[in-house]
Amino acid sequence: MGKKEMISSDQALPGRDVAIAIMEPHFVNQSDLNAELNQNEESIVLGLGCFWGAERLFWQLPGVVSTSVGYSGGFTPNPTYEEVCSGLTGHTEVVRIVFDTTKTSLQAILRTFWEKHDPTQGMRQGNDIGTQYRSAIYTASQEQDQIARQTQQQYQQALGSQGITTEIGPLGEYYFAEVYHQQYLAKNPNGYCGIGGTGVCFPPELNQ
Repeated sequence: MGKKEMISSDQALPGRDVAIAIMEPHFVNQSDLNAELNQNEESIVLGLGCFWGAERLFWQLPGVVSTSVGYSGGFTPNPTYEEVCSGLTGHTEVVRIVFDTTKTSLQAILRTFWEKHDPTQGMRQGNDIGTQYRSAIYTASQEQDQIARQTQQQYQQALGSQGITTEIGPLGEYYFAEVYHQQYLAKNPNGYCGIGGTGVCFPPELNQ
């Protein structure tokens, strides 16, 4: 099976019953990665290639309370990084973003999503090839789903003939990635990840 070919559920690795536990606070802002959302907060889970660079994009945004990296959109319960990289779990590398709705909006979060990666590449992002690098938006509510699809339509119009391949759907399970992946580029300032400016810039009115 090729790296860019999505598996079916009966082909997926069996996984395990025990989840990866993340006890450390956010390395940058010391937020609790396991905290329940308060009444002014929402979360969204996004895949845009290598999750190291993707996470750094979002923890820097105004109104973002917390970020973490993990795996979603697949079949294998509680996967490891090595399993996800094998392509045999169906998961994509994702960032979970918790944001304060009194200080920012889902539209603003998605603007960064669309502009900071190439959503037309299918099962890859730049030189990173595989189903785990696919573009994805996993939503927590019907309202989020509607906003995600509206912004997709707007950006598709701006792109013209280049077809967006971003997967949009309700969030299933979100599994934390291993501790060393969390806020990786803050812990390892010289680390490399190609995410951060490969998308297309669009006029501000698209998200109004």
